[in-house]
Amino acid sequence: MTTAAQPREASEKVDLWLRMYRQMVAIRQFEAQVNELYTRALMPGLAHLYIGEEAVAVGVCEALERTDYITSTHRGHGHCLAKGASPDQMFAELLGKKAGYCKGKGGSMHIADPATGNLGANAIVCGSAGIATGAAFSARRLGNGRVSVCFFGEGALGQGVLYEVMNLAQLFKLPVIYVCENNLYTEYTHYSETTAGDILMRATAFGLESASVDGQDVRAVHAISQRLVERARRGDGPAFLLCDTYRYHGHHVGDINREYYRSKQEEQTWKTERDPIANFGKWLVEQKLADAAALDRTQAELESEMKKAVDFAVAAPYPAVEEVEQDVYA
Repeated sequence: MTTAAQPREASEKVDLWLRMYRQMVAIRQFEAQVNELYTRALMPGLAHLYIGEEAVAVGVCEALERTDYITSTHRGHGHCLAKGASPDQMFAELLGKKAGYCKGKGGSMHIADPATGNLGANAIVCGSAGIATGAAFSARRLGNGRVSVCFFGEGALGQGVLYEVMNLAQLFKLPVIYVCENNLYTEYTHYSETTAGDILMRATAFGLESASVDGQDVRAVHAISQRLVERARRGDGPAFLLCDTYRYHGHHVGDINREYYRSKQEEQTWKTERDPIANFGKWLVEQKLADAAALDRTQAELESEMKKAVDFAVAAPYPAVEEVEQDVYA
């Protein structure tokens, strides 16, 4: 027997999937514009593109409430957007404009948006682990039901602070989830040359609930994230989620020739066989939840939106010279 609730639940699920598809495309289009800004010499400094890893940020953040916390990394644009950041303010921040999230003084690697629970990206490897854990500690003490997510790359597995905070999180049963985005390369070195042993066992040793997932499958990422978030919210303690993923571009936008540390064939294989957006779009079409024309329109709409956001940022004013010492704490 079919109840009235079942069609509604099915409809909500479809809405979620379409929203996740749109959000992944938005992140990719945003990053494409970031790369364009760099090549046109309009952006000061460097940026670390998230292209290829979109399913992780979207799958995790769609399992969170707006008031939940995240902390991000040097490769953090995707996390910020998935948690609700506005592209025009983000582009403004990248260009050092006053309209940016940190008034143009943080740049690509230090975007924060407390209004959406984003406690900030961090240029230091594993630099935000203590912040995310501290936020979880405050949530537990205040009893506000919030969950904290700490995103980091596999390079952070070599930082002692990660093990210190996981130890504390387990001792205090804190509502925090440590999300390791293993994109295979610690800058220019394959992680197998820098990381000994089983990654999941590192978290399991502290008693954390631990799981791994295909980071290119947004539905799988969301499903496991939802379970871990619900677990943390009801007071069952921290978790560790290992997401296997891949960055299509270099370590940063200036890392153009990568053949000395990974092959073009490897890159092409991930792009053609493991692309999170293409594969999810194909699944949506096969399930008759969307047609190819609708997905193409989504791509075109978001490309146009991102270009308008860039135009806003380019036209925005810089902070006044007399503000140089304001809002700078370190």
